[in-house]
Amino acid sequence: MPAYAIVRVDVHDAEAYQRYAEIAGRAVAEFDGEFLVRGGETVVKEGEARSRNVVLKFKDMATAEAFYASATYQEALSHGLPASTREYIIVEGV
Repeated sequence: MPAYAIVRVDVHDAEAYQRYAEIAGRAVAEFDGEFLVRGGETVVKEGEARSRNVVLKFKDMATAEAFYASATYQEALSHGLPASTREYIIVEGV
């Protein structure tokens, strides 16, 4: 069953976050992930919004978890976390 990573982000340091994005993109490719949503227009119907939303698709939960724990993605996070406020969840899909 596929797994989806849903990431909601407010970026506070665009330069550092760009480094995150470059490295994270490589990590997504390493794990055969697929970007389904990367930015784009957002309409908030309920709750609080973030300025950027990303949805990634992975083969399964194990792959999504391995991606997040990978050395490449952890390197990306070393740039991304200090540069943003974010929520990151992984959801099993259909």
